[in-house]
Amino acid sequence: MSAKPEEQSAKKQYGGWNKQYQHHSKTLGCDMKFSVFTPPAADKQKVPVSLLAKSIHAVNSQELAYHILVCQVLYFLSGLTCDDQTFVVKSNAQRKASEHGIALVTCDTSPRGLNIDGEEEDWDFGTGAGFYLNATQSKWKQYRMYDYVVKELPEVLQSLAGLDVHKASVFGHSMGGHGALTVFLKNADVYKSVSAFAPITNPINVQWGQKAFSGYLGDDQSTWKEYDATELVKQYKGPKVPVLIDIGTLDNFKDKQLSPEAFQKAAEGKLDVQLRLQDGYDHSYFTISTFIDDHINHHAKALCKV
Repeated sequence: MSAKPEEQSAKKQYGGWNKQYQHHSKTLGCDMKFSVFTPPAADKQKVPVSLLAKSIHAVNSQELAYHILVCQVLYFLSGLTCDDQTFVVKSNAQRKASEHGIALVTCDTSPRGLNIDGEEEDWDFGTGAGFYLNATQSKWKQYRMYDYVVKELPEVLQSLAGLDVHKASVFGHSMGGHGALTVFLKNADVYKSVSAFAPITNPINVQWGQKAFSGYLGDDQSTWKEYDATELVKQYKGPKVPVLIDIGTLDNFKDKQLSPEAFQKAAEGKLDVQLRLQDGYDHSYFTISTFIDDHINHHAKALCKV
């Protein structure tokens, strides 16, 4: 079990709390920050300890007979140049999450402060651009955001009361949409649902992905397919779940970087992909905040089943 993270800030919203935490990541070799929104249900509802999910620490029988109700977890993976606070401040996802009693978890988009030569030179590679993969090139060996998201972060979250990391879903934006799709496709037994805003769905065939994958993974393009949603879905054998994807028609990156139609075609018969092209919307958080309720509702159908 990882050490309990240190709380950095707390802001109340819609009756719940946005809290930012910091901890030392063994996976990445640096301090990392992440944010958690806990809905008001986490403060107001209590259940007997005997009924708590296994993700909650055991409570001494001589102590309280009741504990905070556990909340299902919805991870959001952010895009290029973002950090753990971008989604928290800009999305307004907390309102609908509070209605469903769902906790929102956001993490940073890369390791920070590793002092690797060149990590601050480009906005689409290095700091703020970890691409949710495990780098294999020695220079970037600490860039292991896939393991951080899938393994270490859930373990760290278990030290915080009230979060059921064993009932979780994932979504994201742009690079984070790529992350959400690949994380789900590789771990369909872990995540209940997935959705994305403007995801990079076929990175091996676009400039953003080619730059990142060649730098982090090297020149052997066969290894790139492990982190390409369009390639992964061709081999997918999990449940045929609905996948919600929103992209604006005025998204400047749609045709050159995102390739949504390629993913939709590859997923035929394997996933129920609902690709919505939103008229007049772009790649920004104005689009995310407009359609965020639909995505929270999408995940609530899977997370809130009795």
